[in-house]
Formats: sequence, C-alpha cells, structure tokens
Amino acid sequence: MKLGIVGLPNVGKSTLFNAITNAGAESANYPFCTIDPNVGIVSVPDERLQKLSEIYQPKKTTPATIEFVDIAGLVRGASRGEGLGNKFLSHIREVDAIVHVVRCFEDSNIVHVEGSIDPVRDMETINLELILSDMEMVEKRLDKCQRMAKGDKSLVTEIAFLQRVKETLDAGKPVRSMEMTEEEQEMINQVFLLTTKPVIYAANMDEIAFQNYETNNPFYQKLVEEAKLENASVLPICAQLEQDISELSSEEKQLFLEEIGLKESGLDRLVKESYSLLGLISYLTAGSDECRAWTIKKGTKAPGAAGKIHTDFERGFIRAEVISFVDFMNCDGSMVKAKEKGLVRSEGKEYIVQDGDIILFRFNV
Repeated sequence: MKLGIVGLPNVGKSTLFNAITNAGAESANYPFCTIDPNVGIVSVPDERLQKLSEIYQPKKTTPATIEFVDIAGLVRGASRGEGLGNKFLSHIREVDAIVHVVRCFEDSNIVHVEGSIDPVRDMETINLELILSDMEMVEKRLDKCQRMAKGDKSLVTEIAFLQRVKETLDAGKPVRSMEMTEEEQEMINQVFLLTTKPVIYAANMDEIAFQNYETNNPFYQKLVEEAKLENASVLPICAQLEQDISELSSEEKQLFLEEIGLKESGLDRLVKESYSLLGLISYLTAGSDECRAWTIKKGTKAPGAAGKIHTDFERGFIRAEVISFVDFMNCDGSMVKAKEKGLVRSEGKEYIVQDGDIILFRFNV
C-alpha cells in the first residue's frame, strides 16, 4: 500500500513525513528503510502479531507495511505544469490513497502561502488542480469513445457514463463523490483519474489548537463539514507532537501518550484509517521460523489469500486450516488445545478470509 502525502507549503506536510520516518527508525515499533529522500516504509502496528511472536519466539517477525511518499509541493496552476505541477500529478497517479495535510492553526511566525488560514480554501486549491487534470483525461477518453462509437454501439453506455463524470468535474466535484455501479467503477478504473483516489484529510494543528479540537477549533469543524460532501474522512493530528513522539523510546512514548490523554499516536491512527479507507485487512501466519502479517482486500477468498504468500499456494490450493486470533488466545496460545476444542476449522476455496485469521495453507503442485 502506497500513500502520498500532499499539501500546500507551510501546512506541516514535511513535519508529518519526518515524524513518520523518525518513528520508522525505532525498530521496536516501525521498522523503516529509506528508498530515496522522500519515500519511507513503515510497519503496520498490530498487537496480534506481537502476541504471536511472543508465543512462538520465531527466527523472524514480519509486519505488514505501508509506503509513504512525500509528494512534491503544489502551487496554483499545477495542472498546467506550473511549479512542480507535472511531477506532483505524476506521483499522485502512483499512490493508492492521498493523505492531504491541511493547516488548522494560527501562528504569526509561520507564513501561509495564501496569506490567511482557511482549510476549506486550501483543500479546494489542491482538489481544483486534480479536477482540472482529470477533466483533460475524461475529455480525451470521451472524444475517443465518440469516434469509435460510430462503428461500435456497445460504447454508448460508457459515453453516457463519461458525460456524467464530466458534469461532476465541471461542477468542481471530485469523481469519488459520485455513486457508481460495479460496472461503472470498472470503466472509470481504466481512465486512471486522480480524483477517484480515496483521501484522508489530515487536519494539522499546533498543540494548543489540538486540545479539545472538536469543540474549540472552528478550522477543524469547517474541514469536517466539507469533507463529508465528498465522502472523505478527517484525521485530527498535531504533526509537531508526532515529531516529538517519534524521538522517544517505546516505553517513553506510551507514558507520554498517557500524560496527554491519547491512547495511540497519530501515526497509529493514520495507518488504521488508511486500512479502513482502502478496505484492507490482515491475516496471520505463525511458526518457529516466522510470524507474519499479510495484507489483503476485504472479501478475498482463501486461494487468493494464499497467493499473497506464493503463486504456487494459490495454484495448488487444497484447503486452509483456520482459527481466529481471539479463539487462539482464548486457548492460551496453544494450537493443540484449540484443536482439542474443535476451534481449528478446515476451509475450502469459497472461504472468505477474515481480519485476524491465523491460517495454515495446504497445497500441492
């Protein structure tokens, strides 16, 4: 999973990215490696995997990972190639979802590129550039379909749909705000639009604005109201606080979070929100060699999940031996006890893997 962090200058985008990469340096929490200066890989926090690792004491523990990309900054006119516009837009095409950092705090020492604090205007500035880029893509596709339709009447449905997409973009709305059938979703996936990508708006606040933000931060409240119109979620976050947390050890981090009344860091919340946004879940494999979390789409059947490990597992799939993590822990982490209680199930090709399943795949090739 690849997430692109975007935002206008001086909104806290780089601070948040730096907090993520620093957190990654703490191997106990977020194993991290630098691919290039603006890309970082962070492990997905999963207490279940940690518990399995404590029980099995494997040679290796491998968490699921997320790749964060600090995408080049944006200025008005990016869709026409202004500033680093072309680079900005090309990088967004490569990510699965967008983390759009929006400034929701006042600070006279940090100049805002637009001269004032207005989170709705800021989100619209970036959205407009993405919409303008998408309009160009849709018009090209529509023109091509209309020319081909003279000899292929099957394109009539796609033309009608693309015209509806164009109307949405003309109205200044992202394509993700549209209701679509599965067939229409497949059609739009072939056009590779930017505004179809799911978005999390990271409402970045300073420490003062972060306190009681739900009632005392009008910037945050305005952002939430606007995000609802395009079916997007808002994650309240204090990038500077995340930077401070990232420099602490695991024990210090927990104490610090308790002191400020938080159960988990913003990074933990961002990762979980991203999984939910993209409809992802994790299943687990466990043994003395390795305990590992595997990321799959919700609704994936057992053979498809097996294929994440190796294509041979999917090709030669026989059955999956499955137990839920909760049932396993209720048996004191003993697979022998779980089998005696009949909690380890044998599932076939039609089984839909559930979040937290511990699975042993049987296959033959």
